[in-house]
Amino acid sequence: MRTLGNALMLTAVALAVVCTSARAQAPAGRVGFIDVQRVLVRSAAGVAAREQLEREKTVMQQKMDGKRKELEALRDELEKKGPLMTADARRDKQDAFERNRRDTARLADDLQKELEKKEQQLLQRVLQDLSGVIEKVGKERGFHLIVEKRGGAVLYGAPEADLTDEIIRAYDQQNTGKEKK
Repeated sequence: MRTLGNALMLTAVALAVVCTSARAQAPAGRVGFIDVQRVLVRSAAGVAAREQLEREKTVMQQKMDGKRKELEALRDELEKKGPLMTADARRDKQDAFERNRRDTARLADDLQKELEKKEQQLLQRVLQDLSGVIEKVGKERGFHLIVEKRGGAVLYGAPEADLTDEIIRAYDQQNTGKEKK
């Protein structure tokens, strides 16, 4: 999510620079802004992407819970039966516990990275579709520039310049048409 925010901020800054230089050369044009975070939260595709991510997160969490229970069972066995074991048997159990602990830590790290990767893929897909919708609405409404509200480049935005809800409707309408095909 951080890389997405950084990309949006860089895009907004670049657009602001272009807008500033274009303003000196061309007559004043219409400028609009959208709140991409709100689009991701409220659009049908954004909601679906978040729900899919949550389902995958739940599956990963169940896998981790199983590994943690295995680890706890080994630890309990070591604590309860360890004093009664021979030195070799206790060392073997301790080694098995340490291997399992490392494996569980690696699995947690791998699952976290996998979840972040899936989140990026889902968001990237939504943002790719969204860019076409933004361009279409911008051309239809005669905007010369549309910037992202949270990118740091918008210091003021008149409510009538906020195209976010219109973009959500157009995006949902476009995706509804795709689902029927």
